[in-house]
Amino acid sequence: MSYICLDKITFGYEEGCEIFKDFSLEINRGECVVIRGDNGSGKSTLFRILNGLSFPSKGAYTLDGVTITKKYLDDNRNSKLFHKKVGFLFQNPDVMLFNSNVFDEIAFGPRQMGLSDEEVNKRVDDCMQLLEIKNIAARAPYNLSGGQKKKVAMAAMLSLNPEIIVLDEPLSGLDKNS
Repeated sequence: MSYICLDKITFGYEEGCEIFKDFSLEINRGECVVIRGDNGSGKSTLFRILNGLSFPSKGAYTLDGVTITKKYLDDNRNSKLFHKKVGFLFQNPDVMLFNSNVFDEIAFGPRQMGLSDEEVNKRVDDCMQLLEIKNIAARAPYNLSGGQKKKVAMAAMLSLNPEIIVLDEPLSGLDKNS
């Protein structure tokens, strides 16, 4: 059984303007998949569906044997379980950043998960170290460069330790040394 399965999904933002029609995709646990395509080809829409932000009008999306629907994710318990499994880095990091400083931005998710202060601090420190952003921990995210914002958003997503990581244009805004 596939870990992620899109079975003949159809999706469009407007009636009669379908981005996907009878589209299927299967991804097994442990696989690394790259989705390539031109601007406007539906990559970000596909990622929104995989992250439970948009839902197909037809077909089914299952994750680890569970059918993912709006109704399923409207249940707070189900939503938390789902978002512990799936981490999503948006193409534009500004839509992800809302805390007053970088440390709190990265700590937000683990705090919402109810982790101890010790575990939150460890995760934040590990992610800042990994992405080499410890030097900006006290800065306001809205004052950062595009590349720094992208790294902070990635650290915030990684701090949740998701099983699945969905990255929408993860290298945009980063220089070659990042």
